[in-house]
Amino acid sequence: MKKSVKREPDQKKIAALVRRLIVELGEDPDREGLAKTPERVAKAMTFLTRGYRQDLKAVVNGAYFTSGTNHMVILKDIELYSLCEHHLLPFYGKCAIGYISKGKVLGVSKLARIVDMFARRFQIQERMTEEIANAIMLQTGAEGVGVVIKAKHLCMMMRGVEKQNSEMTTSAVLGSFRSDEKVRQEFLSLIG
Repeated sequence: MKKSVKREPDQKKIAALVRRLIVELGEDPDREGLAKTPERVAKAMTFLTRGYRQDLKAVVNGAYFTSGTNHMVILKDIELYSLCEHHLLPFYGKCAIGYISKGKVLGVSKLARIVDMFARRFQIQERMTEEIANAIMLQTGAEGVGVVIKAKHLCMMMRGVEKQNSEMTTSAVLGSFRSDEKVRQEFLSLIG
């Protein structure tokens, strides 16, 4: 798991870099429509990369609850937005998470917050899927965890091959989701 950066980014330095980028691309950073763009981009990038400044333990914030059963818990259609680390272009999609608890469950909103923590970094979808699964396994001590992400990548849609309808699917399965075919199939059928 990548280590988080704790300090807040320097907004003035980011804005100066964006201003320079605008000039290098052949535009006038002082024209009306671009005059405040460097500052807006600095704020946006700080927000879009806030996952670097989050800590898994703080995100979960002790939201564990005792559960006497060990049934599968599934949360699906968790929206995610991230930035491809190769081009810094967005990718977006949905995440499904399933796990089989061993006596404790995580507050449902914490699953979505964990997804956001990893999505709000420069990412590749494959690594992000694994990071989410590992974090949930670590935080719940689950018997097994499954994570599936389906996303569209603007680096494929806006540039390069320009394939508008392509969607990438990645999965990570741990514990009983990996070792037991029936558990894995149940998860996959329930997330549809």
